[in-house]
Amino acid sequence: MGKQRTGRATRAHCVVVCEVDHEDPANRLTSERNQFSIAKLSADGDPGPVPAREPAFGEPRTGSLMLMPYTGYANDGELTLHGRVLRARKSTLAEGRTSAWRNFIALVRLMNSAEVPGATVCAHLRSSDHQAVTDREGYFAFTIPLDRKLERDVEIDLRLLAPAAGDGVPIVARAMICVPPVSARFGVISDIDDTIVWTHVGNRRRMLWTLARSNAATRKPLAGVAALYRALHDGVEGDEGNPIFYVSSSPWNLYPPLVDFLRINGIPRGPIFLRDWGRHMLHDWRDHATHKLASIRGIMTTFAHLPFVLVGDSAEQDPEIYRQVVREFPRRVAAIYIHSVSASAARCAEITNIAEEVRALDSSLLLVPDSEKAAINEARAGRIGNDRIEHVLLDERVEKQLPAS
Repeated sequence: MGKQRTGRATRAHCVVVCEVDHEDPANRLTSERNQFSIAKLSADGDPGPVPAREPAFGEPRTGSLMLMPYTGYANDGELTLHGRVLRARKSTLAEGRTSAWRNFIALVRLMNSAEVPGATVCAHLRSSDHQAVTDREGYFAFTIPLDRKLERDVEIDLRLLAPAAGDGVPIVARAMICVPPVSARFGVISDIDDTIVWTHVGNRRRMLWTLARSNAATRKPLAGVAALYRALHDGVEGDEGNPIFYVSSSPWNLYPPLVDFLRINGIPRGPIFLRDWGRHMLHDWRDHATHKLASIRGIMTTFAHLPFVLVGDSAEQDPEIYRQVVREFPRRVAAIYIHSVSASAARCAEITNIAEEVRALDSSLLLVPDSEKAAINEARAGRIGNDRIEHVLLDERVEKQLPAS
C-alpha cells in the first residue's frame, strides 16, 4: 500500500485494516464504500480474467503523445467509443497532502491541453481493426457494428497509427466498454456537480475556488451517494449490474479527475458525458440544457429496452431538463430525484409545479434533502433491497465526519 497518506487519501489505506474487523457496522460500511478500489488492488497479479475497469489518470505518462479514451458503451448491435489524442503534460498525483497551489497548477495544465488534430487511431475488437481520425481539437469517435452482442463489460485495445512517437515507442491504451448485462432491470442517469460531488455550482466564485484548490482525493462527495449508487447498480437482487451514466456540462479536460474521484470514493464506474469547451463554446457556456438533453436522448435511445432513474439537483436546470425527458420518452422514466441545494422559496415552488406536471405524465419527481430519502423511496419501489437503506445511513455518517474539501 505504500506510505499512509493524510486527509481523504488515508481512507483507502484504512479500509484494508477495517475489513478484518466485522464488529463495527461503520467499519463494514467504510470497507464497502471502497470495495471498488480494493477489487482493483486485489486483481493485481491475478492470473485469471480481470474485469474491465476505469484507468487511473493520476499516473505520470511518458512520451510526447498520449491516447485518452473515454469509457464507451455498447448495446446488442453497436459499440460507441470516444476519446482524444493529446500531447502529454507533466501531471500531479491526486493526494490528500497536495498543496492548494499544486492543485491549482494541475488544473491549469488540465485546462491548457495540447490537442493533436488529424491523428489516426486504431481500435481492435475481436479479430477486426477499425480506424478513426481526430478532428481539429483532437477528438476521435468510433461507432462499430457488432455481429454478435457483447455479454459483459470489456476492454479493447487502441493504438496510435499516426503521427508516430519521436522515440519510435508505440502509443497504446485500453478503453473500457460498458455493456449492461441481461440481468439489468433499469439504468441510472446522474448529474455530477452538486449531485455526487460538492462543487457549489450555484455560486460561480465558490465553485471556481473549490475546483482550483482541491483534487480527486480531497473533493467531498455528497453524503450517502456512494452507497446509494452501489445499491442502484446492484439492484434488489444484488447482482443486477444496472448501468449508471454520468452527464455534466463540465469540459472534457476534467475527465481524468472525475474518473479518479469515482474510483477513490467507491462510486460505480460508468460512461461520462461531458462537453467540448473550445473557442466556439465560449459564447454559450451557460446553456448546458442543450448538451444534457442531447446526451440523455442518446442514452435512452441506445438502451431503449431499459427504464431509467434520473438524479440531479435544484441549483440549475435539472428539473426542467428531466421534465422534458419524461415528455419525450413516455413511461421510460421510473423516478426523478432532485437534491435540494437551493433555499429559495421561489425555486422550491417552481420544482413543486414541475413535479405535478411529471406526476400527470405517469412518473414521479421528488425533491430530496439527502440520499436516505431517495434510498427509502427506491426500496419501496422494489429497485433496491431494504437492507441497503442502512448502508446509505452509515455512509452519510461516515461522510459527515470527514473534513470538508
